[in-house]
Formats: sequence, C-alpha cells, structure tokens
Amino acid sequence: MTVKRRSHGRNKKGRGHTVSLRCNNCAKMVPKDKACKRFIVRNMVEAAAVRDMSEASAYSNYALPKIFMKIASCISCAIHSRQVRVRSVATRKIRTPPRKLARKQQK
Repeated sequence: MTVKRRSHGRNKKGRGHTVSLRCNNCAKMVPKDKACKRFIVRNMVEAAAVRDMSEASAYSNYALPKIFMKIASCISCAIHSRQVRVRSVATRKIRTPPRKLARKQQK
C-alpha cells in the first residue's frame, strides 16, 4: 500500500498506544504524538494598557505577570490557523525542522 508519510503523521515509533488530547479549537480527540503542540508566553495585559498600568502602579519596577499556555490542536485546525503548512510531495521528505525566528537582543 502506498504511504503518504514515512511516520504516518505520528511520532510514536514502537509504542502501541499513546494518550489522547483535546484540540483547543474544536475539542476533537487527537493522539498526543500527532497533535501540533505550541507553548505560548503572553503578557496578561495588552500592549496598549502596559504604559497606563506602569504609571498608575505604586511600585517602580513591577513586572507584569505573564500567561503561560500549552496548546494542542488537531492537524485540520493547525492548517486552518496557519500553524503548519501543506507541503508538496518533494518537500514532505525534508525532515529538518524550520528555522526559528531570532529573538531581539535586549540592551
């Protein structure tokens, strides 16, 4: 039988069964090794209100809290939200991960 992907779209390799997760977008059950997982660090306050908060704060060097979210989404939702892209047959064979964006140096 023809195979579209060498890994069958999973990262299982020898395990018989993996735990299932719920997609954050559509609540579909997805195997943990197949889901697109992202760790998002976001400020609790949006960028427009940060200056107002710092001016109104009684503390001079108060660090605003951050939200840490581990999200997992199914393949169809990840494609729809452009977390992953559909690749051609030739580029599916490339297994190296894409380059990450370089973070700006803090002064």
